[in-house]
Amino acid sequence: MTTAKDAHPAMDRMYRWTRHVYDLSRKYYLLGRDALIAELNVQPGETVCEAGCGTARNVIMMAQRYPKGRFFGFDASAEMLKTANAAVEKAGLKDKLPLKVALAQDFSAEAFGLTEKFDRIVFSYALSIMDDWQAAAEHALTQLKPGGTLHVVDFGDQKGLPRWFKYILGKWLKQFHVRFRPEVRAYFESLAAAGKGTIAYRDVSRGYAYILNFKAS
Repeated sequence: MTTAKDAHPAMDRMYRWTRHVYDLSRKYYLLGRDALIAELNVQPGETVCEAGCGTARNVIMMAQRYPKGRFFGFDASAEMLKTANAAVEKAGLKDKLPLKVALAQDFSAEAFGLTEKFDRIVFSYALSIMDDWQAAAEHALTQLKPGGTLHVVDFGDQKGLPRWFKYILGKWLKQFHVRFRPEVRAYFESLAAAGKGTIAYRDVSRGYAYILNFKAS
């Protein structure tokens, strides 16, 4: 199990070389990311942070689609952020899209120089790779303003897909320590049931993935 203490070097080892082909290799199976971005409807002045931003592919798209919003990103891997910073500069967003090395269990709006917490936090195919995903989700909620929204897109249960496909995908993802976590939905549903917010959940591509939005009270 990867602990918070050794997460940075573990992520650097994983992405030192694969960061160069990450976007190309993930393009065809990280479904639902663009749909989530299209649905964000970021308002002028709102602050949006992507947790585990990787190559910054998503957060760059957000900044380009919603130019009046304010966007931030962090990742546990300094190696991955080398690629991310180059991509941000190429997109002409160097001074508008700050990125930092941080863990999902200890990032903060204050570390980005903000005096208020974030309006939105996005986890794109991030919780499924985290050993302690709940600690990450709990901490993220502490970094949201009242009424702020946490957005998740990740692997689903593939219930609408052939059994052989689900088996092969599961075996392949296991090589990267990734798996579908039904407990994520259950966790946010429990928060909604306790009156701490509202949840919206829907499947993507016959259950290949899901999009979850939790609006904090």
